Amino acid sequence: MPVAPRWVISIPLLAAMALFSCAGQSGSKTQGKVKAVSSRKPAPEFALKDPDGKVVRLADYRGKVVLLNFWATWCGPCKIEMPWFIEFERRYKDRGFAVIGVSMDEEGWPVVKPFITNMAVNYRVVQGDDTTAELYGGVEALPTSFLIDREGRIAQTLVGLHGRDEFDHGIQELLDAQAAGAGAAGQPVAHAGAE
Repeated sequence: MPVAPRWVISIPLLAAMALFSCAGQSGSKTQGKVKAVSSRKPAPEFALKDPDGKVVRLADYRGKVVLLNFWATWCGPCKIEMPWFIEFERRYKDRGFAVIGVSMDEEGWPVVKPFITNMAVNYRVVQGDDTTAELYGGVEALPTSFLIDREGRIAQTLVGLHGRDEFDHGIQELLDAQAAGAGAAGQPVAHAGAE
């Protein structure tokens, strides 16, 4: 009677173990939850090209809450997050939210274009490089994401794979807080009293 070997690991578990390895660390880390407004620093400006060759600047998104995600086609955890980001883009874009994906693939658009088409990515993707990564503190692990408030300040940094709900909570917190204190263009609005 055959006996299953004790070393057998389920395919999903093996895949999960392999996925975490591309982050370059054992596990993920976050630099706190959404930071208080007083402790947020300006997000570095960039000018990067999208698949159509159009230049995209972070300044183009001033007045929106932005999820800036550094990723690569070969990164397993990045592939896990992308469907969440597609959903967030669809669900929150009318509330002043946008996702920008910064591909760190060295092979460039020949690899990235078919990948984002296959994944049905509905948000802006640009091609990054080491200079871009250095602007954001030397991105050393993929995925690395930054939640940026409507005034262009980094409100949260997430390094490695995090749960969908953690992203969603941060996005909603920024949208709700800033909707209460800002107009559609990110301008202050007078309030009769606190909410």
